[in-house]
Amino acid sequence: MEVTMQNRYSWAAAFALAVILAGCSQTPKPAADTRQADAKAIRDVETAWNQAFVSKDVDQIVAFYTNDASVFVPESSVLNGVEAIKAVYAPMVKDKNFTLTIAADKVEVAKSGDIGYSQGTYTSTMTDRKTKKVLTEKGKYVTVYKKQADGKWKSVADIWNEDATPRPQASPKSVQRVSHHKRARK
Repeated sequence: MEVTMQNRYSWAAAFALAVILAGCSQTPKPAADTRQADAKAIRDVETAWNQAFVSKDVDQIVAFYTNDASVFVPESSVLNGVEAIKAVYAPMVKDKNFTLTIAADKVEVAKSGDIGYSQGTYTSTMTDRKTKKVLTEKGKYVTVYKKQADGKWKSVADIWNEDATPRPQASPKSVQRVSHHKRARK
């Protein structure tokens, strides 16, 4: 009887060990690859962000940033947090000549699906504070996005710089004068 009990315990232990090992050796199913859908979601965010700039609603504009976002503005220290970012955008959107459009030419999302970035170009028009002339600036940007708990994408870091120093817009009269002046030389 002792041999039978010992065999029974050995078989039970061996069976339990086999079940445990079988459970440990199974590879987990990979999560679905959502990178394409996430990249589209980021592009959609940027489309909505462009609309917020058209509306010139500073609260709507900064809603695309996380509360602890950082913005790297040319010729300025790093802006940390929504309130600091809002303080820079507020006077910009009050300018009657202010416009800003961004256009991503690349959007990438990590396999983990929790972080991504866009890079592209922008065009901005505004009134120069010193000269009061209307300036148009073209440049490039990189924005880092983080997926939030609710599944929405928000910017955690944003940086841009101009391609060249913005130049005053030529008025139609000055263009005509230049053309007339060139004709007079001929």
